[in-house]
Amino acid sequence: MDYVSALVPPVVMALFFVGVVRVIVKTQGGAAKAKEDAAVDAALARSEGVHQASVARDA
Repeated sequence: MDYVSALVPPVVMALFFVGVVRVIVKTQGGAAKAKEDAAVDAALARSEGVHQASVARDA
């Protein structure tokens, strides 16, 4: 029965990992996708603006 106790933790972890991946895949897209994309675009634009301002200031 040692082999059972040796195999249980990896099997449990694998099942948990599959569950996490399924949740991630299922939550992609949907009604909030446009809002999430807009938030990411806004954050990227802010960081790019800060970067350009610091480059202009250093020049």
